[in-house]
Amino acid sequence: MGMRDKKRNQKRVLARRTAAPRSGEGKDFLPLEDGSGKRTRKQLQQPEEPENTATVVYIGHIPHGFYEDQMKGFFKQFGDIKRLRIARNRKTGKSKHYGFIEFESPVAAKIVADEMNNYLLFEHTLRVSLVPPEKVHPKLWKGVRRGFVPIDRVAIERKMHNKDKSVEEHKKMVEGIVKRDEKRRKRIQAAGIDYECPALIGVIQPSAKKIKFDEN
Repeated sequence: MGMRDKKRNQKRVLARRTAAPRSGEGKDFLPLEDGSGKRTRKQLQQPEEPENTATVVYIGHIPHGFYEDQMKGFFKQFGDIKRLRIARNRKTGKSKHYGFIEFESPVAAKIVADEMNNYLLFEHTLRVSLVPPEKVHPKLWKGVRRGFVPIDRVAIERKMHNKDKSVEEHKKMVEGIVKRDEKRRKRIQAAGIDYECPALIGVIQPSAKKIKFDEN
């Protein structure tokens, strides 16, 4: 290649570098806004981030002993708490280790969800996340003001046991006792145990309408 060809190629390279970019090229180097203040096409195509309006926070893996009073005292440092609820067993009243907190401000709820997720508390890793308003159950806060009142099953059974029974109810109760006694005798006999079970005698008292059982 002669000197003329080399100079000619150099001129072509310089001409390409100084030439204006073609249509569709160099989009990454366009300014964000043009002189008129209008947004570029790239900005218009990007969806805007939705505004955070969630105020309810879900909290999972709640450790034992970290209940309503303790949770209020801990989470009120992030903002004012409107309502708080821990899921509990209706029979025993024990915690199910998850609950919900409603803050007055969506900003406080967002901070709690971001900062307290995967937080180690009493050897339990908390699971914290925002609950969108459309996913909050309408009965989530039902009865939260009066607090949790467990059902007293013992009192209910005691009342049923001590209530006055009619003659038909006494008869049905005696039949059940006799059936259970017969099954017990058969099990003892099948086990090869030489034992004579005492007989059951039922006496109805007309005044009190009660049955008394004596063993001979």
